[in-house]
Amino acid sequence: MRPSSKTPCVLYTDGGSRGNPGPAGSGFVLLDPSGAVMCAAGHFLGEATNNRAEYDGLIRGLEAALSRECRALEVRMDSELIVRQMTGRYRVKNEGLKEPFARARALASRVGDVRFVHVRRAENTEADRLANEAMDARGPVGDPPEPCRDDDTQGMLF
Repeated sequence: MRPSSKTPCVLYTDGGSRGNPGPAGSGFVLLDPSGAVMCAAGHFLGEATNNRAEYDGLIRGLEAALSRECRALEVRMDSELIVRQMTGRYRVKNEGLKEPFARARALASRVGDVRFVHVRRAENTEADRLANEAMDARGPVGDPPEPCRDDDTQGMLF
């Protein structure tokens, strides 16, 4: 079922590392306009910074939204830095974040109508849980482990 173009899908994303850099993981949950889960997944990234992990969760979530034909999307993240970079309030100064930022911007433009919202950590528990489970498992998690990956999605490579 193709989501409505007027009512947005909702994408929660998160990423983290244990140490900065350290073992890292990302997670996302994509909801249809009615609030039902379309897909949810977590990925282990190996050694990365927390901000790279945040971008990985965002990129994977945007790829899932595209593959499910979401044309309006509200992205909810607890990383104020990434939200402000994506909305243009902050410039991306860190060289290591310029490529994932550009990739996320390109994906968001393909979705169409995208709004970025900063939320408190307490409002982002499911994406956080998936990122942490992926770090614990040192591999993909979800039900099944890669429920949101289509053959044409690439994901972030470190």
